[in-house]
Amino acid sequence: MNHLADTKDRLAELREVKRLVSAGPDPAATERQHARGKLTARERIDLLMDKDSFSEVEPLRRHRATGFGLEDRRPYTDGVITGWGTVYGRTVFVYAHDFRIFGGALGEAHAQKIHKIMDMAIAAGAPLVSLNDGAGARIQEGVVALAGYGGIFQRNTRASGVIPQISVMLGPCAGGAAYSPALTDFVFMVRDTAQMFITGPDVVAAVTGERVSQNALGGADVHGEVSGVAHFVHDDERACLEDVRFLLSMLPLNNRETAPAEATDDPADRRCDRLVDLVPTDGSRPYDMRDVIEELSDAGHLLEVHERWATNVVVALGRLDGQVVGFVANQPQALAGVLDIRASEKAARFVQFCDAFNIPLVTLLDVPGFLPGVDQEHGGIIRHGAKLLYAYCNATVPRISLVLRKAYGGAYIVMDSRSVGADLSYAWPSNEIAVMGAEGAANVIFRRQIAAAEDPQATYAQLVREYKEELMHPYYAAERGLIDDVIDPAETRIVLIRALRMLTTKHAELPARKHGNPPQ
Repeated sequence: MNHLADTKDRLAELREVKRLVSAGPDPAATERQHARGKLTARERIDLLMDKDSFSEVEPLRRHRATGFGLEDRRPYTDGVITGWGTVYGRTVFVYAHDFRIFGGALGEAHAQKIHKIMDMAIAAGAPLVSLNDGAGARIQEGVVALAGYGGIFQRNTRASGVIPQISVMLGPCAGGAAYSPALTDFVFMVRDTAQMFITGPDVVAAVTGERVSQNALGGADVHGEVSGVAHFVHDDERACLEDVRFLLSMLPLNNRETAPAEATDDPADRRCDRLVDLVPTDGSRPYDMRDVIEELSDAGHLLEVHERWATNVVVALGRLDGQVVGFVANQPQALAGVLDIRASEKAARFVQFCDAFNIPLVTLLDVPGFLPGVDQEHGGIIRHGAKLLYAYCNATVPRISLVLRKAYGGAYIVMDSRSVGADLSYAWPSNEIAVMGAEGAANVIFRRQIAAAEDPQATYAQLVREYKEELMHPYYAAERGLIDDVIDPAETRIVLIRALRMLTTKHAELPARKHGNPPQ
């Protein structure tokens, strides 16, 4: 009887400890978190994971540090909640900073918990989501806290291209801590509550004399529109975490699998007659390429990445006949769809991600060239443009390109032309594939003839027409095997789906090497 009584006492003690772990430090801390417009770490995990699917790892962990009063403050979890659960029935690992405990600051035990869950995610071959809301390194623990970050960075790098890594910024992330999100595949940020910067406003003011607020320095809109650090920006945590779930539903668990297919009511043989009117034949008239992608993809299955940064190129994950594909497209609505430094970087990173995780690529071309200018040349457009070229040339996933209208010069080659390895290349009857526009070409080729003519303007117009008829007619590239077929725009979805079905079993290998040396 004594033994049974002892067991019951121990179980009662365990239940009380688990209750304390779940409740957190104290109700006042939770109220302060809510007053800041933020959810608690456990509330966030509940929104991210399927109901009742979360299994916590090391909830009873406590730090062993002494000094500065730490020996009197040893809360359970040590300020980070780690574990795994499911999202739409598939395993996902997560760690979430608990701002209520030490401001979510990282100490030795805190870091070891994160290291363990990252190692588990890599070993299990499942995505890792970090819910970031921390004040950086725990200063009271000194250099061991900094070493903890080093372990995280090393694991971020080891996991890169092996499992999807998603960083969700729900609070402050300053100093070296900001490098972990930068090493992951996608960064989500919530307006007003999330900030990221290497040096904060006080340091900036002390060094440069420049006064700036936290949001103006590293808020969600800054990183979503100016720096490009954030791929997705949301107004509130609930909408943010719902989009994280949506993104996860379109990603494979790891680099050895394909993205999950989904049944769709959108017919594979659906004609897209709207495209004929949506895209003007006149190459100087803009249109929204996102409308084209939406028309082609399965209804309700489209997620644009980096929507507000480098808007002259559009990258998005979508579905065709239930299969996930990555769309890369020029955007005539912004800078006429030219490629520049930012657009090249944006598209290159997306191409690399899709290739790493076995997601086929569909490239839609309407590009007049690279953006000219001293700023672009001095900023390194050569090496930045080469990043996109390298990404496509290195990609072994199924690749299909489609020329809608203009495809001029080096930008045409870079945007996954047949010459850099596209498996199939199609074009609409409105295509103009050439070294440059007819107007510019006439000025170069016939400069002397135009200058010597009695009527230079009439001669110029005539020569432009002749150049277009000779070298820029819709079938010129197809006649030379650079385009596989010229297709009816209304049949584009049908053609793409048939091609992707055929390419499902594509197998390609790169030469044996440790790794390439891409342009930086």
